[in-house]
Amino acid sequence: MSEATALITGASAGIGASLSFMLAGKGIHVILVARREDRLQNLKSEITKNGGQCTIIPADLTLESERERVYSDTISTVDRVDVLVNNAGFGWYGYYQDMPWQLVEEMVSLNIVAVLQLTTHFLPGMIQRGSGHIINVGSIAGGLPNQGIGVYAGSKAFLDAFSTALYRETRGSGVTVSVMRLGPVETEFFDKARKLENGYSVPAERFAISTDRVNRAFWRLLKHPRRVIYVPGWLWVSQYIELFFGPVIDSLGPMLLKRKKGKKK
Repeated sequence: MSEATALITGASAGIGASLSFMLAGKGIHVILVARREDRLQNLKSEITKNGGQCTIIPADLTLESERERVYSDTISTVDRVDVLVNNAGFGWYGYYQDMPWQLVEEMVSLNIVAVLQLTTHFLPGMIQRGSGHIINVGSIAGGLPNQGIGVYAGSKAFLDAFSTALYRETRGSGVTVSVMRLGPVETEFFDKARKLENGYSVPAERFAISTDRVNRAFWRLLKHPRRVIYVPGWLWVSQYIELFFGPVIDSLGPMLLKRKKGKKK
């Protein structure tokens, strides 16, 4: 791994920034992609100061032209990408009828289309070399499409299905495609969701875990590749909640959303 290269999207803060520090500290050349160039520059300074290798590519991954540029800039800088980490994404909590269409488009573009386009570019080279790992940062929300997170949960359900299909397609090729199904994590994800138009605070924030726990799970996944990993590990039970308790959740309806709406007035 000390000679490997990892491309990480959404690297300017939160999970992406934390993973970048961790991987660079283990000798991996990290290529960091995010919108906020100032944050990327600060992150690069910290990584290089500690002896790590880092390349930054400021880009808005909601735009097709920018996604194309990320690929072209990457292959002009390094001869290969060994690990692709599709981490970029954002959430929104509230009634779908209150969600501005622009946010719907941006979420689908970033949480889904960016993953598809980058995978389309980097997977063939991995297959040709017979090695590589694509890790999609998902959420337990993909299997629990609950009130207030319709588009976000849909995007993470897509990641679950897409990752599973590619994992099965690439068996025996030397390439692994994995999905990390995360619970809530202590990042600015929740602050951003709160500040978006018509958005509410996300109830799951109170249960958030540290990015260090995500880092440890990520490193285990790199060393022992498999299709899916839950973080924290006990969340594997979440796959059965919808199966056995879906009708109970149905009967609750938008109870939490009504409470949030009442607080807003």
